[in-house]
Amino acid sequence: MSVLNTSESHVVCSSGQLFLQPVWDRLRTREAFTQSPFFPAIFSITVYLGFCLPFAMLDVLCPWVPALRCYKIQPDFSPTARQLLPCLGQTLYQHLVYVFPATLLHWASGAALPPREAPELLQLVYQVVLCLLLFDAEFFVWHLLHHKVPWLYRNVHKVHHKNSPSFALATQYMSFWELFSLGFFDMMNITLLQCHPLTAMAFHVVNIWLSVEDHSGYEFPWSTHKLVPFGWYGGVAHHDLHHSQFNCNFAPYFTHWDRILGTLKSAHGK
Repeated sequence: MSVLNTSESHVVCSSGQLFLQPVWDRLRTREAFTQSPFFPAIFSITVYLGFCLPFAMLDVLCPWVPALRCYKIQPDFSPTARQLLPCLGQTLYQHLVYVFPATLLHWASGAALPPREAPELLQLVYQVVLCLLLFDAEFFVWHLLHHKVPWLYRNVHKVHHKNSPSFALATQYMSFWELFSLGFFDMMNITLLQCHPLTAMAFHVVNIWLSVEDHSGYEFPWSTHKLVPFGWYGGVAHHDLHHSQFNCNFAPYFTHWDRILGTLKSAHGK
């Protein structure tokens, strides 16, 4: 159990915290920024665009480097500037008009000061995985409803399906209500599990990465779904099939909900 030394300003860590405490201490030295209302929006857009950029560069190189096409789900497709720019503009607009005001309201409500101690590594990993599983279940139900109820699809979810085949920058090309729903699921799970701020940040990074990878259009030997055994994780080809056929693979990441309800379709014909 970690204790605070009353005669010194530093935190004495348990063995499970030693790995993360230096990272958390470094973040705490920048509290003026990390506790400001600007940080969540800047963090979100920076991580998102940082993950999108490598795939966007591959899309530019692909016509000139034929070897890259063997990794593309749709080898003859490359997004054009007329597709990329609206997606980028939509993302920037929504972060400015919706995400930043929401974080400003949260900041103005007087959020609690962050703890001095970092979470234990195993606790962080456990809670990130649990957040992903909860988000996967919540979004599966939300997603299925928005495909089965015509009014919901037409007025909320259709925007996200305007780009098919998909590409990395199309990940967050969605209506405000879809963005709000996904953000609500994220925050509800973090609050429900009482996640440490560092755990919440780790979850957001992992969640954004998995979303971008699923929409990237590229399947590599090291893609996430190939690192998860027994077909438990769908992956990019799995999600690309949803964008092309609309009636299958509704869960964003894992496959068990689609398998249970009979909406799972293999991208590799197995």
